[in-house]
Amino acid sequence: MAAEDCRVLVVEDSYYMRKLIATTLTKAGYQVQSAEDGVEALKICQNHNLDAIVTDIHMPNMDGYTLIMELRQTQYFRHKPILVLTSETSKESHKQGKHLGATGWITKPFDADKLLNAMQQIRD
Repeated sequence: MAAEDCRVLVVEDSYYMRKLIATTLTKAGYQVQSAEDGVEALKICQNHNLDAIVTDIHMPNMDGYTLIMELRQTQYFRHKPILVLTSETSKESHKQGKHLGATGWITKPFDADKLLNAMQQIRD
């Protein structure tokens, strides 16, 4: 799937970081929507066909772990790529994310090329 055909939801509570991620993906040709937490993300996911999710872990209202768990319980998102982009570096957190169904993991601060490479890998 070409980037231009890929619809991505960016879930991040920091306005600055959310805009930075969205801008990086948009410049690469992705169609991007944004949410500031897991609750808003789930609402968007119920009303839009998305091809991938990029989510933070630590957010108010609903964290990234819960979001991943909720999405993996739905038929539509059961096998869609979910990339975690977080400042969390512990092996336990990474292991928990993978156990819940995260497809990939990038640690902040992120490099644009690293994000785009990860997006390419999870789409293939």
